[in-house]
Amino acid sequence: MAKQKETDHTAINLVGTGTTIKGEIDSKGDIRVDGKIIGEVRSKGKIVVGDTGEIEGDIYCVNADFSGKIDGKADVSELLSLKASSVFTGDIITNKLSIEPGARFTGTCTMDKEGLPAGAQDSKGRNK
Repeated sequence: MAKQKETDHTAINLVGTGTTIKGEIDSKGDIRVDGKIIGEVRSKGKIVVGDTGEIEGDIYCVNADFSGKIDGKADVSELLSLKASSVFTGDIITNKLSIEPGARFTGTCTMDKEGLPAGAQDSKGRNK
């Protein structure tokens, strides 16, 4: 009897330049967007939005590199990098944030530190 091979979930999903997708995307692998997505995008890996890429909708992932245009909420559990060519409008929730000079960001940012309850304060009453 032949063994069934488990599906490889580490493949990179690509939305190419000139392609527009409307709807929700949920992936266990990485996603690269050089086209346009209108809708929610979820990945258990990394989401990369290239220079020509656009996302209009909420984004949920582990890591992200944005060089294109994003309009929505980005909930990134580890590291979000806004590259110099990125234009981000919306709310950011992340553990670590990197913003290159030239990147544009309009919205709010919440950074949670691991191991601290939301709203935790140090001995001087400042938020940690």
